[in-house]
Amino acid sequence: MLVAPAVQIPVLRGRAREQAAIGHLLRRAAHGHGGVLLIEGDPGSGRSALLAHAVRQAPGFTRMRVLGLPGEGDLPYAALQRLPVAPPARRPRTADQRLRLCTRVLDALVARSRERPVLCLVDDAERVDPPSLEVLAFLARRAGEHRIAVVFAGTSGPPVDGTTLRLAPLDPTTATDVLADHGVGGQLAEVLVGLAGGNPAALHDLARSLTPGQRRGAEPPPAGLPADGALRGAYRIRLRSLPPTTRRALLLLALDDGLDPAALARLGGGALAAAERCGLLRGAGFTHPAAREVVCDDATLAERQRAHRVLARLLTGDAHRLRRLLHLAAATPPPDARLAAEIERAVGSVVDCRVGSVALERAAELTPDAGPASARRAAAARFAWLGGDPVRARRLLARSGATGSLLAGEIALRGGTACAAFELLLAAADELTATLPDRAWRALVLAGEAVCLDGNHGRYAAVLRRAAVLRRRGDLDPLRSAQVAGLAAVLRGDHERARPALRSVLDAATSDPEELTSAATAGLLLGDDAAAHRTLERAAELARSSGAVALLPRLLELRTFVDYWLGSYEAAAASAREGLEVARACGQHAAAGNLVGLLALLGALRGDAPECMRWMRELRSGSHASRPRALVQWALAVLDLVAGRSADALRRLVTMADATVLIQMTAAPYLVEAAAAAGDPGAARAAAGMFDRWAAATGDPTRRALAARCRALLAPRGSADALEQFEQALLLHPADGGEFERARTELLLGRELRRARHPRDARPHLHRAAEGFALLDMPVWAAQATTELRAAGEACDLPTPAGLTLTAQQQRIAQLVAGGATNREVAAQLFLSTRTVDHHLRNIFSRLGVRSRTELARTL
Repeated sequence: MLVAPAVQIPVLRGRAREQAAIGHLLRRAAHGHGGVLLIEGDPGSGRSALLAHAVRQAPGFTRMRVLGLPGEGDLPYAALQRLPVAPPARRPRTADQRLRLCTRVLDALVARSRERPVLCLVDDAERVDPPSLEVLAFLARRAGEHRIAVVFAGTSGPPVDGTTLRLAPLDPTTATDVLADHGVGGQLAEVLVGLAGGNPAALHDLARSLTPGQRRGAEPPPAGLPADGALRGAYRIRLRSLPPTTRRALLLLALDDGLDPAALARLGGGALAAAERCGLLRGAGFTHPAAREVVCDDATLAERQRAHRVLARLLTGDAHRLRRLLHLAAATPPPDARLAAEIERAVGSVVDCRVGSVALERAAELTPDAGPASARRAAAARFAWLGGDPVRARRLLARSGATGSLLAGEIALRGGTACAAFELLLAAADELTATLPDRAWRALVLAGEAVCLDGNHGRYAAVLRRAAVLRRRGDLDPLRSAQVAGLAAVLRGDHERARPALRSVLDAATSDPEELTSAATAGLLLGDDAAAHRTLERAAELARSSGAVALLPRLLELRTFVDYWLGSYEAAAASAREGLEVARACGQHAAAGNLVGLLALLGALRGDAPECMRWMRELRSGSHASRPRALVQWALAVLDLVAGRSADALRRLVTMADATVLIQMTAAPYLVEAAAAAGDPGAARAAAGMFDRWAAATGDPTRRALAARCRALLAPRGSADALEQFEQALLLHPADGGEFERARTELLLGRELRRARHPRDARPHLHRAAEGFALLDMPVWAAQATTELRAAGEACDLPTPAGLTLTAQQQRIAQLVAGGATNREVAAQLFLSTRTVDHHLRNIFSRLGVRSRTELARTL
């Protein structure tokens, strides 16, 4: 027996609101209360797919479809031929004749609706001839009184009183899901999502056009939409239906989208109105990049050159100098050394990186000599990189030769692996030392950053050797030389010697956002968080104003650390989320991975395990070039500490020896806490000593307070030295800012006093800890402080559903078990035997009426 294959119904993603509206309209029509729905959207936005969905949802309806066809917009009543009504033999001339025709069509559909409800679909409504549209609108206005549903879809609809839904572009997550339906994911999906601009048809076109090599990653991804795709075909049909004057005006607009309204009016605003009606334009811009590409591709070379010369004449004055030169260059066959040099000079006053990249690439094409042309392509590649277009930057680099190795190293540092970036940057420094020493210094600074990210600090010696060569040659860049020397001292642990060099970097007066980023890094290492924050704000402002968005992920990553040290975790999370969005848009996968790791850490610090694990899952499923292993281990260790699994936390934290210096020092207090709680203080003495030296060198009260807390935790339990260090830490914590760390110090001191059998002395500290965590809206930490208070004899019982209460010991055990601790871990933390914990746990289960640890966690 042969079985017909099942028909696969296409998935409509991101259109739930529209599908619900269609379902509501059909249900009302089936019960005698029809109506009209207008679905407006650009070509390729899914209008026809929604009409097909309506057909599938109306199996018991009589379905009629009217389609606006190209070339029939001026044929009266052409569209009515698709309805079960004979079109008029003669065109109605008077209003009375038109009314009779409208009434005849309505009566015919009403008669049909008495047998079965009627669904009338009008696709591409903007192309339906006006007389037919008048009849359909007449029908739609009266559909509510009958079992008739009318759905219009197009760039615009007729003037009827009904629900209008405007189809928005798909968001990146939904667009990624659409590509996943085609088996496309990872970095390739990110590139395609950027090209599609949220247009569903563009996503389908791109996915279907991929070669096997592109799917495997063996070939570069597409640079644009396929020429034979459905979306470009739809725009091409619309374009060719327009009159020549409109097409000429569209070409001018396509070649320069920065024209002001006055210039647009001179082009012929009336001519452009027709393009807006058919869906190529919205306002003064194209509805999709594909529309612009079709307009340019459909014009001949002579037409494009003529349009460029017209635009060059329109753009007058110094403000439009570069744009005028570019239009002249587009109309000039290469080579033209004079025009290329003029363009390069004009780029010096450009504040938009993307424009600068386009200009320098054109200058390179006009340059007759290979050497200068290669240098201009390398400069164009750097502008493209700064403007957030790494694909274009790599393409230009491939044509620029060896002069682009510095940029190749920087791209690898942000988007690839630190190890590969280090080798590229050292090669760039060697190549540039003799000819461009200032760039060689920059390569060495970036190579130092790669060493820190890679964790193999011994490789910094190669950076120092090359820096010594530059100094011997007399090629001294004071700022970058100080950076290299300062970081070398930091890596040696000589923070006192690092201070003068780092301070000179922080205090240097500069308006270069890249140099300001280095200055902010120096500020963080100096512990001058306020100065680092001001510097980063200034750098971000300059980067945004110049369109250098590629600098923002690193800036915002550093600002996340600064916000952390300032005690503003909400601001830190906001910085990380903003940086993540920009990093993904710029294709900086390594930076994106670091920012996701920071977001996971911030979730853990708040005690929000679900939020932390959500970011962890994103790291596993995302297309990050490298996983931020140190940040992941730190975040999981914090969750372990919250749950009382100190041995697990210690095991994770001791693996962070290859983390960046900044992460090592920032995480050191958690390593010390885990080691002390696990009864292995020796595992953290080296880290505590490193942190103590750094804190003393910075002079920052918060860091010095944490250093004192570390000394207290490593001192013998209950000793006078431990209590003295705890008290010193509380005195050092600043009154404004750092409330979380102050509350943590109070909690640790209270716990220390309770375990040393001083519950009365412990309770004031635990009270302050609980209040501090509550004010910060950190309920998990507040619960820890409250549990310690109960264990110290405070009468703050935990209510249960049965109105019963647990003893203080039972409450402590219940909280630890609910947090995921095993009986053995609970026993170790509370200094009890495993058998005693088992006994208490059976009593807890009995009193609370639960049968499992999961039920216990849910009950608490």
